[in-house]
Amino acid sequence: MTRRPLAFALLLTAGVAAAAEPAAPAARTIVLVRHGHYAADASIDEAIGPGLSPIGVAQAHLAGGRLAGDGTRFDAWYASPMQRARDTAATIGAALPTATYTVVDDLHECTPPTRRREIMKDGKPESFAACKAQLDRVFEAYFRPAAGAERSELFVCHGNVIRYLVTRALGVDSEAWLEMSVGHASVTRIRVEPDGRFKVLGVGEVGHLPATLRTGASGDPERSLEVPALRTAPAGAAPKPAPASGS
Repeated sequence: MTRRPLAFALLLTAGVAAAAEPAAPAARTIVLVRHGHYAADASIDEAIGPGLSPIGVAQAHLAGGRLAGDGTRFDAWYASPMQRARDTAATIGAALPTATYTVVDDLHECTPPTRRREIMKDGKPESFAACKAQLDRVFEAYFRPAAGAERSELFVCHGNVIRYLVTRALGVDSEAWLEMSVGHASVTRIRVEPDGRFKVLGVGEVGHLPATLRTGASGDPERSLEVPALRTAPAGAAPKPAPASGS
C-alpha cells in the first residue's frame, strides 16, 4: 500500500517538471500590409481617420487575393485601430474568411524620429519620442521567435510603422526609416529565426497590384476610379476614316 502513493507522487513530480520545461524556440514569419488608399478628410477625428477610398478597397481585395494565393495560414492577425487599416483588414478577410483580427493600439500611425530635418523642425520632440516608444513596444512584443512551433502572423497597419519596424529588424539606424517608401496595400515580410536572427524577405511588394492601381509610394501619381470626361471633336471636324480591312 505504501508503494502506490509514492509511485503516484513520482509521476506527478515528473509531469510538473515536464510542464515547466520551456518550449523550444521556432521561426516566426511576420507579414506587414500597409492599408489601402484613402482620401484625407479634416472633418474626421484625426485619431481614427477616414476609411478607404474606392481605389483603396480595390487594392485591399487584391492584397487579400495575394495572401490567399500564397497559401499561408496565419496563426494571428492584428490591425491598427485607425479606420483605413481596419477597413483594409476587413476587406482582406473576404479572401481569408476564417481569419479574425485583433486591434492593437500600438499599431496606430505616428511619426518616429527621422534624419530629415524638415520633418523634425515642424514636430514636437515629445511626440517623436512617444512614437518611438510605441513602435519599440511593438517590436519587443512581436518580433521574437515563436515557442514550440513555427508561426505566421499578419499585421495591417501604416507606412511609418512598417518602415520603422524594418529598420529595427535590419539592425540599422532607426532614424533612416524615411529613406524607404512603401505603397498602399503593399506586402512586407520579415522572418525571425529560432535563434533570434532576422531575415527581411521583402519590403513594399506591390506585384499583386496593376500599375494603374499603385499609389502611396514615391513616384506614384494620384489616381481616380472616376469616368474621365469624354473628348469630343471640334464642331465641323470630319470623322477619321475606318482602317482598311485586315490592317
